[in-house]
Amino acid sequence: MAAPSTTLNRVIPFQVGVEIVVFSIDITADNLQVLLGETGCGRWQLPGAEIQAAESLEQAADRVLRQTLRVDNLYLEQLYTFGGPGRDSRETPYQRYLAVSYVALVRLQTTTLLQEHRTVTWHPVQALPPLVGDHRQIVAYGYRRLRNKLEYSPVAFDILPEEFTLNELYQVYTLVLGPQFSDYSNFRTRLLKLGFLVDTGHKICRGAGRPATLYRFDREAFQPYQNQPLVFV
Repeated sequence: MAAPSTTLNRVIPFQVGVEIVVFSIDITADNLQVLLGETGCGRWQLPGAEIQAAESLEQAADRVLRQTLRVDNLYLEQLYTFGGPGRDSRETPYQRYLAVSYVALVRLQTTTLLQEHRTVTWHPVQALPPLVGDHRQIVAYGYRRLRNKLEYSPVAFDILPEEFTLNELYQVYTLVLGPQFSDYSNFRTRLLKLGFLVDTGHKICRGAGRPATLYRFDREAFQPYQNQPLVFV
């Protein structure tokens, strides 16, 4: 019997980092964007960093976000661990790089980018520039997770202010799921029947139209609908 290959059986150490897919709802341009940083070689990358000795994964992800942007309301969750060979240009025959990825959602208009470390800018999800390594795959995976999550959990309310209009809520859903998921009239009728939106009695004027009613999300009243897909249509 042939001896096993020493190359295939050699244990190679991993360097562990976090990489974050930050999606933003841009209500002015009416599109969904993702945050990318320049690498200086004609390609772009997701915000990320290696794990420091005293950090947990969540602390490292929080550090990356705090160093990259300021935001009022944020949704964040761990996404997936990417560790295939050849995924990172820094790899050597003696060192691999593993990334624990996170997906985040913010509203662009409540976000300020911090550029002390490198230039970061927003890019439309449907028109991404060239990305390093497997970062395009990570973005695609994050986008699928976000779409699925939005269909059965109250993610949208995590990024909205405490009081919001139905149109602001509708924009979150249409920009992530696409306008085909529901027309506004059906969305409004169905949503108000479910009973987890509370009319605050406040209204807001925007433009020349009629004042819009402000609502508040009742998380306790939402519990019976948790994990039920597409309760909004």
